[in-house]
Amino acid sequence: MLAMNKTKLFGAAFAAVVFSALVSSCGNKTTRSTGWEFSRNMYDPIGYNPDQPNDNFLNGATAQVPPAGTTPVGFIRFDNYPNTPEGYEAAGAEVKNPLERNEDNLKHGAMLYKSFCSPCHGPEGHGDGTIVNMEKFPPPPSYATGTSSRGGAMKDLSDGKIYHTIYYGLNLMGSHASQLSPDERWKVVMYVHELQKK
Repeated sequence: MLAMNKTKLFGAAFAAVVFSALVSSCGNKTTRSTGWEFSRNMYDPIGYNPDQPNDNFLNGATAQVPPAGTTPVGFIRFDNYPNTPEGYEAAGAEVKNPLERNEDNLKHGAMLYKSFCSPCHGPEGHGDGTIVNMEKFPPPPSYATGTSSRGGAMKDLSDGKIYHTIYYGLNLMGSHASQLSPDERWKVVMYVHELQKK
């Protein structure tokens, strides 16, 4: 019985402490104080915002143009291969897929192809996508049996030629450089090689 009274006593004391903490934390709605602030400098930025003037640079701007010839982290430069027939042929001869051909890369390439390419090229790459079936656009050539508008069989397109086309676009196909990262483009290239065999 004594143990039961102690339990009730501790329970009542705990409930009183919790209740008083809740009531005191609600405030009386007349104060605008947020309480004490810890490490105020962690809340206020001490760096310049990109659009603010900045006396540290000669031109007075915070946002500076990157130095010439530099490449952002995670991107691959492709400007050695311009959007010309010569650039296309050079990319076809010189550019190889840097990614390892494995199950994960092929699976991700298939997913990206389904999202970005199959509406026109079709699920199996035969040029029978949903947009083509609506009879709004002419069908692109089949990867397995078609002929490229640049000449040659589609089944013989190399890594560089496919990548160049994804990067710059061709005919009615727009550039996908802004939608797909370099690694994603290479995964799509890998998957297109699978469709060339079908």
